[in-house]
Amino acid sequence: MADGSELLTDLYIGGKAVPAGDGGRFDVQDPATGQVIASVADGTVEDAMAAVDAAERAAGPWAATAPRERAEILREAFELMTERSEEIARLISLENGKALADARGEVAYAAEFFRWYSEEAVRGAGAVTTAPSGANRIVVLHRPVGICVLVTPWNFPAAMATRKIGPALAAGCTVILKPASDTPLTALAMAGVLADAGVPPGVVNVLPARRSGAVVSAMLHDPRVRKLSFTGSTEVGRVLLREAADQVINTSMELGGNAPFLVFADADLDAAIEGAMVAKMRNAGEACTAANRFYVESSIAGEFGRRLAERMAALTVGPGTEESTQVGPLVNQDAVDKVDALVRGAVEQGAEAVVGGGRPDRPGYYYDPTVLVDVPADAPILREEIFGPVAPIVTFEDEDEAIRLANATEFGLVAYVYTGDLARGLRVSERFESGMVGLNRGLVSDPAAPFGGVKQSGIGREGGHEGMLDYLETQYVAVQW
Repeated sequence: MADGSELLTDLYIGGKAVPAGDGGRFDVQDPATGQVIASVADGTVEDAMAAVDAAERAAGPWAATAPRERAEILREAFELMTERSEEIARLISLENGKALADARGEVAYAAEFFRWYSEEAVRGAGAVTTAPSGANRIVVLHRPVGICVLVTPWNFPAAMATRKIGPALAAGCTVILKPASDTPLTALAMAGVLADAGVPPGVVNVLPARRSGAVVSAMLHDPRVRKLSFTGSTEVGRVLLREAADQVINTSMELGGNAPFLVFADADLDAAIEGAMVAKMRNAGEACTAANRFYVESSIAGEFGRRLAERMAALTVGPGTEESTQVGPLVNQDAVDKVDALVRGAVEQGAEAVVGGGRPDRPGYYYDPTVLVDVPADAPILREEIFGPVAPIVTFEDEDEAIRLANATEFGLVAYVYTGDLARGLRVSERFESGMVGLNRGLVSDPAAPFGGVKQSGIGREGGHEGMLDYLETQYVAVQW
């Protein structure tokens, strides 16, 4: 969509659309039907090296570009994304499957990263202090980390790209974006937006590839590459951390989640249900921030489960591109199979599906919105990231038990808590082992806030001022005058 209408389907290297070196291509499917919607160039290791070459050629001039100029280009990218928002949203729905309302929300969210980092680009400030001994001054400078490899997932194909590209460009870095193979069209559309905004050739390169492991590994073993930012599963993140170790590459990792959603008896139940629907059903549950485990105080668990089931049963399931759809298909067949296996396993252990619990009889990769009650505390569905429209409910008796259950996971991305007692809410928030907390809120993501997790949910932060610092190296100069 370099001119706002054309669909880019080749690699984007050095400011040009180019075919894969070996001519290879792969198909992109519509999850609502399983039908092919486009064929996209399948990048090779040689193409990856060409992208690094292009990024290297552009690196010096881009780093030397005045912060204000970089800021104006990012601001223009925000304006163009806003102008083209409906077109981009429909493209996301087509290749990702999410409902148009969710896709429109994603585009607005994604564009905000360009606006936020257009404002942050001029704020990469250093510092000058006097050494405690008085012998010299301590001058602290920030400079671009260098060429960055950005690896993004399929569930938010626009927002996960802009959340990395925005701060990288603001900091003065050049990038190679490796998008998920399920959703390369949106990433290529971002390349078109940035080109039209005035990003020089080679500053942003987009490399779709089915051969993800080989392509990314080759780039991580090139000494010119100095940064890896990855959003995806913890399993793949561990592999990439090992790969990055060979060249001691600066890494940012936004990995898996297993978000607990706590509801205490003193909570506003109407607000808790609304928050649960947002935290669970944004993008049909295909979000790392999705509420994965619902822990509800026993005295209100029955009422909470009944009301949540009523809301879930009323959702309209259908193709994401239809205006009436509230829950689109999952991204592919593997995703459906995983969700179905987790639900069936929980039911076999004694849980009850009070709504949903299966696949609708229709083409495409759908799963019914599902609420499970009486879920055993040791069920696998509580240990794994569901990534689907399924809400398992477990009861608790007191605050200590709720915290113990919430923290009983290797993950620590986000947690949610609903209570009418602010002191309790803050106390519980401090006890969560998570990088983010939604206190009486079902949505935490914000371009102005530091997004990231603890434990095996990641390293570093995206968004906020901290997000740009991840793309800057600190240099200390000792000087006296």
